[in-house]
Amino acid sequence: MTTSSPLDHQFAGSIPALYEAYLVPMLFEPYAADIVGRVPMRAGSTILEIAAGTGVVTRALALALPADTSIVATDLNQAMLDRAAAAGTSRPVEWRQADAMKLPFPDGVFDTVVCQFGAMFFPDKAKAFSEARRVLAPGGAFVFSVWDRLAENELADIVTTALESVFPGDPPRFMDRTPHGYHDVRIVERDLAGGGFNSPPQVFTIEARSRAASARTAAIAFCQGTPLRNEIESRDSALLGAATDEAEAALTRRFGDGAIDARMRAHVLIAAAGSTPNAG
Repeated sequence: MTTSSPLDHQFAGSIPALYEAYLVPMLFEPYAADIVGRVPMRAGSTILEIAAGTGVVTRALALALPADTSIVATDLNQAMLDRAAAAGTSRPVEWRQADAMKLPFPDGVFDTVVCQFGAMFFPDKAKAFSEARRVLAPGGAFVFSVWDRLAENELADIVTTALESVFPGDPPRFMDRTPHGYHDVRIVERDLAGGGFNSPPQVFTIEARSRAASARTAAIAFCQGTPLRNEIESRDSALLGAATDEAEAALTRRFGDGAIDARMRAHVLIAAAGSTPNAG
Protein backbone atom coordinates (compact mmCIF):
# COMPACT_ATOMS: atom_id res chain seq x y z
CA MET A 1 0.00 0.00 0.00
CA THR A 2 1.35 3.44 -0.95
CA THR A 3 2.26 5.70 1.96
CA SER A 4 -0.05 8.67 2.33
CA SER A 5 1.11 12.27 2.17
CA PRO A 6 0.49 14.84 4.94
CA LEU A 7 -1.41 16.84 2.31
CA ASP A 8 -3.98 14.02 2.11
CA HIS A 9 -5.39 14.98 5.50
CA GLN A 10 -5.78 18.73 4.99
CA PHE A 11 -9.36 19.86 4.43
CA ALA A 12 -8.98 23.62 4.72
CA GLY A 13 -9.49 26.88 2.85
CA SER A 14 -12.29 26.58 0.30
CA ILE A 15 -12.22 22.76 0.29
CA PRO A 16 -14.96 22.22 2.93
CA ALA A 17 -17.47 24.45 1.10
CA LEU A 18 -16.78 22.88 -2.29
CA TYR A 19 -16.78 19.40 -0.75
CA GLU A 20 -20.25 19.97 0.71
CA ALA A 21 -21.67 21.64 -2.39
CA TYR A 22 -20.32 19.28 -5.05
CA LEU A 23 -18.81 16.08 -3.65
CA VAL A 24 -21.47 15.21 -1.05
CA PRO A 25 -24.40 14.91 -3.48
CA MET A 26 -22.23 13.27 -6.13
CA LEU A 27 -20.55 10.57 -4.02
CA PHE A 28 -21.60 10.49 -0.40
CA GLU A 29 -25.37 10.92 -0.22
CA PRO A 30 -26.10 7.63 -2.04
CA TYR A 31 -24.07 5.71 0.54
CA ALA A 32 -25.26 7.68 3.57
CA ALA A 33 -28.74 6.18 3.44
CA ASP A 34 -27.28 2.68 3.13
CA ILE A 35 -24.91 2.95 6.08
CA VAL A 36 -27.54 4.56 8.31
CA GLY A 37 -29.89 1.69 7.45
CA ARG A 38 -27.33 -0.70 8.96
CA VAL A 39 -27.17 1.12 12.31
CA PRO A 40 -29.21 -0.68 15.00
CA MET A 41 -32.42 1.24 15.75
CA ARG A 42 -32.54 1.01 19.54
CA ALA A 43 -34.41 3.48 21.70
CA GLY A 44 -32.13 5.45 24.00
CA SER A 45 -28.95 4.35 22.26
CA THR A 46 -25.74 6.35 21.97
CA ILE A 47 -24.05 6.88 18.60
CA LEU A 48 -20.54 8.15 17.87
CA GLU A 49 -19.62 9.19 14.35
CA ILE A 50 -15.94 9.57 13.54
CA ALA A 51 -14.54 11.36 10.47
CA ALA A 52 -17.96 12.98 10.02
CA GLY A 53 -16.75 15.45 7.42
CA THR A 54 -19.42 18.00 6.56
CA GLY A 55 -22.14 15.89 8.14
CA VAL A 56 -23.91 13.99 5.36
CA VAL A 57 -24.24 10.84 7.51
CA THR A 58 -24.87 12.89 10.64
CA ARG A 59 -27.90 14.50 9.02
CA ALA A 60 -29.20 11.12 7.89
CA LEU A 61 -28.70 9.65 11.38
CA ALA A 62 -30.58 12.55 12.97
CA LEU A 63 -33.53 11.96 10.66
CA ALA A 64 -33.64 8.16 10.83
CA LEU A 65 -32.89 7.24 14.44
CA PRO A 66 -35.34 7.39 17.36
CA ALA A 67 -35.69 10.85 18.89
CA ASP A 68 -34.06 9.79 22.17
CA THR A 69 -30.88 8.59 20.43
CA SER A 70 -27.78 10.55 21.42
CA ILE A 71 -25.50 11.47 18.50
CA VAL A 72 -21.94 12.76 18.85
CA ALA A 73 -20.24 13.63 15.55
CA THR A 74 -16.48 14.15 15.39
CA ASP A 75 -13.83 14.98 12.82
CA LEU A 76 -10.14 15.79 12.91
CA ASN A 77 -10.66 18.94 10.82
CA GLN A 78 -12.48 21.74 12.61
CA ALA A 79 -13.23 23.46 9.29
CA MET A 80 -15.23 20.45 8.16
CA LEU A 81 -17.17 20.37 11.45
CA ASP A 82 -17.89 24.09 11.16
CA ARG A 83 -19.38 23.48 7.71
CA ALA A 84 -21.42 20.55 9.07
CA ALA A 85 -22.74 22.59 11.99
CA ALA A 86 -23.66 25.43 9.64
CA ALA A 87 -25.65 23.03 7.45
CA GLY A 88 -27.52 21.93 10.57
CA THR A 89 -29.44 18.81 11.54
CA SER A 90 -33.10 18.04 12.19
CA ARG A 91 -32.41 17.78 15.92
CA PRO A 92 -29.53 18.57 18.26
CA VAL A 93 -26.21 16.83 17.66
CA GLU A 94 -22.98 17.29 19.61
CA TRP A 95 -20.17 18.36 17.26
CA ARG A 96 -16.69 17.74 18.60
CA GLN A 97 -13.20 17.95 17.13
CA ALA A 98 -11.41 14.66 17.77
CA ASP A 99 -8.60 12.48 16.47
CA ALA A 100 -9.93 8.99 15.67
CA MET A 101 -6.68 7.52 16.98
CA LYS A 102 -7.10 9.20 20.36
CA LEU A 103 -10.80 9.59 21.08
CA PRO A 104 -11.63 11.86 24.05
CA PHE A 105 -14.29 9.54 25.51
CA PRO A 106 -14.37 6.99 28.34
CA ASP A 107 -14.41 3.27 27.70
CA GLY A 108 -17.64 1.54 26.70
CA VAL A 109 -19.95 4.56 26.40
CA PHE A 110 -21.35 4.15 22.87
CA ASP A 111 -23.68 1.51 21.46
CA THR A 112 -22.60 2.13 17.86
CA VAL A 113 -19.62 3.79 16.19
CA VAL A 114 -20.19 4.91 12.59
CA CYS A 115 -17.61 6.02 10.03
CA GLN A 116 -18.37 6.61 6.35
CA PHE A 117 -15.27 6.76 4.11
CA GLY A 118 -12.96 7.94 6.85
CA ALA A 119 -10.90 4.85 7.70
CA MET A 120 -8.71 5.27 4.60
CA PHE A 121 -7.34 8.52 6.08
CA PHE A 122 -6.26 7.10 9.46
CA PRO A 123 -2.43 6.98 9.58
CA ASP A 124 -2.56 3.98 11.95
CA LYS A 125 -5.73 2.09 11.10
CA ALA A 126 -5.40 -0.64 13.74
CA LYS A 127 -4.96 2.07 16.38
CA ALA A 128 -8.07 3.91 15.21
CA PHE A 129 -10.02 0.65 15.21
CA SER A 130 -8.73 -0.05 18.72
CA GLU A 131 -10.13 3.29 19.83
CA ALA A 132 -13.50 2.53 18.21
CA ARG A 133 -13.49 -0.81 20.03
CA ARG A 134 -12.53 0.82 23.33
CA VAL A 135 -15.41 3.29 23.38
CA LEU A 136 -17.99 0.69 22.34
CA ALA A 137 -20.16 -0.89 24.99
CA PRO A 138 -20.17 -4.70 25.14
CA GLY A 139 -22.33 -5.97 22.30
CA GLY A 140 -21.92 -2.73 20.35
CA ALA A 141 -21.14 -2.44 16.65
CA PHE A 142 -18.66 -0.56 14.50
CA VAL A 143 -20.31 0.25 11.16
CA PHE A 144 -18.03 1.75 8.53
CA SER A 145 -17.31 1.95 4.82
CA VAL A 146 -14.29 2.12 2.52
CA TRP A 147 -14.12 2.71 -1.21
CA ASP A 148 -13.36 -0.16 -3.55
CA ARG A 149 -10.36 0.08 -5.90
CA LEU A 150 -9.98 3.09 -8.19
CA ALA A 151 -10.89 1.12 -11.34
CA GLU A 152 -14.34 0.39 -9.91
CA ASN A 153 -15.08 4.10 -9.38
CA GLU A 154 -15.34 5.74 -12.78
CA LEU A 155 -15.17 9.44 -11.97
CA ALA A 156 -12.17 9.26 -9.67
CA ASP A 157 -10.40 6.98 -12.14
CA ILE A 158 -11.00 9.29 -15.10
CA VAL A 159 -9.88 12.40 -13.21
CA THR A 160 -6.73 10.67 -11.93
CA THR A 161 -5.77 9.57 -15.44
CA ALA A 162 -6.55 13.00 -16.92
CA LEU A 163 -4.11 14.76 -14.58
CA GLU A 164 -1.23 12.67 -15.91
CA SER A 165 -1.16 14.94 -18.96
CA VAL A 166 -0.97 18.09 -16.82
CA PHE A 167 1.84 16.73 -14.60
CA PRO A 168 3.52 14.07 -16.76
CA GLY A 169 6.64 13.87 -14.62
CA ASP A 170 4.88 13.54 -11.27
CA PRO A 171 1.11 13.01 -11.63
CA PRO A 172 -1.05 13.53 -8.52
CA ARG A 173 -2.13 10.14 -7.14
CA PHE A 174 -4.20 11.23 -4.14
CA MET A 175 -7.37 9.42 -5.22
CA ASP A 176 -5.57 6.14 -5.85
CA ARG A 177 -3.29 6.46 -2.83
CA THR A 178 -5.77 7.38 -0.10
CA PRO A 179 -9.54 7.29 -0.81
CA HIS A 180 -9.16 4.16 -2.98
CA GLY A 181 -6.00 2.83 -1.39
CA TYR A 182 -7.66 0.74 1.34
CA HIS A 183 -9.93 -1.46 -0.74
CA ASP A 184 -8.53 -4.91 0.11
CA VAL A 185 -11.02 -6.36 2.58
CA ARG A 186 -8.45 -8.88 3.81
CA ILE A 187 -6.22 -6.02 4.96
CA VAL A 188 -9.16 -4.24 6.59
CA GLU A 189 -10.06 -7.43 8.45
CA ARG A 190 -6.45 -7.80 9.60
CA ASP A 191 -6.46 -4.25 10.96
CA LEU A 192 -9.78 -4.83 12.71
CA ALA A 193 -8.31 -7.88 14.44
CA GLY A 194 -5.29 -5.78 15.37
CA GLY A 195 -7.68 -3.28 16.92
CA GLY A 196 -9.34 -5.86 19.15
CA PHE A 197 -12.32 -6.95 17.06
CA ASN A 198 -12.00 -10.70 17.51
CA SER A 199 -14.83 -11.89 15.25
CA PRO A 200 -14.74 -11.55 11.45
CA PRO A 201 -16.85 -8.58 10.30
CA GLN A 202 -19.86 -8.72 8.05
CA VAL A 203 -18.89 -7.35 4.65
CA PHE A 204 -21.24 -5.91 2.03
CA THR A 205 -20.07 -4.69 -1.38
CA ILE A 206 -22.40 -1.95 -2.56
CA GLU A 207 -22.72 -0.73 -6.15
CA ALA A 208 -24.19 2.75 -6.56
CA ARG A 209 -24.43 5.53 -9.13
CA SER A 210 -22.46 8.75 -9.02
CA ARG A 211 -24.45 11.60 -10.56
CA ALA A 212 -23.45 15.17 -11.37
CA ALA A 213 -25.11 17.98 -13.28
CA SER A 214 -22.17 18.27 -15.68
CA ALA A 215 -18.56 17.34 -16.32
CA ARG A 216 -17.59 20.77 -14.99
CA THR A 217 -19.31 20.10 -11.68
CA ALA A 218 -17.55 16.77 -11.28
CA ALA A 219 -14.17 18.22 -12.22
CA ILE A 220 -14.49 21.00 -9.64
CA ALA A 221 -15.60 18.47 -7.02
CA PHE A 222 -12.48 16.35 -7.37
CA CYS A 223 -9.82 18.92 -8.28
CA GLN A 224 -10.90 21.70 -5.93
CA GLY A 225 -13.12 20.09 -3.27
CA THR A 226 -10.78 17.34 -2.03
CA PRO A 227 -7.15 17.16 -0.86
CA LEU A 228 -6.30 16.41 -4.49
CA ARG A 229 -6.27 20.21 -4.69
CA ASN A 230 -3.43 20.31 -2.16
CA GLU A 231 -1.42 17.91 -4.28
CA ILE A 232 -2.04 19.89 -7.48
CA GLU A 233 -1.13 23.21 -5.85
CA SER A 234 1.99 21.73 -4.23
CA ARG A 235 3.27 21.03 -7.75
CA ASP A 236 2.20 24.34 -9.30
CA SER A 237 -0.63 26.43 -7.87
CA ALA A 238 -0.98 28.25 -11.19
CA LEU A 239 -2.10 24.99 -12.80
CA LEU A 240 -5.19 24.36 -10.65
CA GLY A 241 -7.41 25.82 -13.37
CA ALA A 242 -5.69 23.86 -16.12
CA ALA A 243 -5.99 20.65 -14.09
CA THR A 244 -9.70 21.27 -13.56
CA ASP A 245 -10.16 21.98 -17.27
CA GLU A 246 -8.34 18.79 -18.27
CA ALA A 247 -10.46 16.73 -15.86
CA GLU A 248 -13.59 18.34 -17.32
CA ALA A 249 -12.47 17.53 -20.87
CA ALA A 250 -11.79 13.88 -20.00
CA LEU A 251 -15.17 13.53 -18.30
CA THR A 252 -16.89 15.17 -21.27
CA ARG A 253 -15.24 12.71 -23.63
CA ARG A 254 -16.62 9.84 -21.55
CA PHE A 255 -20.08 11.14 -20.64
CA GLY A 256 -20.89 13.92 -23.10
CA ASP A 257 -22.00 17.48 -22.46
CA GLY A 258 -24.99 16.72 -20.24
CA ALA A 259 -25.52 15.20 -16.84
CA ILE A 260 -23.20 12.45 -15.62
CA ASP A 261 -24.29 9.03 -14.37
CA ALA A 262 -21.26 6.91 -13.45
CA ARG A 263 -20.45 3.67 -11.70
CA MET A 264 -19.06 3.55 -8.16
CA ARG A 265 -18.50 0.78 -5.62
CA ALA A 266 -17.66 0.54 -1.93
CA HIS A 267 -17.44 -1.96 0.92
CA VAL A 268 -19.48 -1.61 4.11
CA LEU A 269 -18.27 -3.54 7.15
CA ILE A 270 -19.95 -4.25 10.49
CA ALA A 271 -17.64 -5.37 13.30
CA ALA A 272 -19.15 -6.58 16.56
CA ALA A 273 -17.54 -5.50 19.82
CA GLY A 274 -18.36 -8.73 21.63
CA SER A 275 -19.01 -8.98 25.35
CA THR A 276 -15.47 -8.46 26.65
CA PRO A 277 -14.17 -4.87 26.77
CA ASN A 278 -10.98 -4.20 24.84
CA ALA A 279 -8.02 -4.20 27.20
CA GLY A 280 -5.87 -2.21 24.76
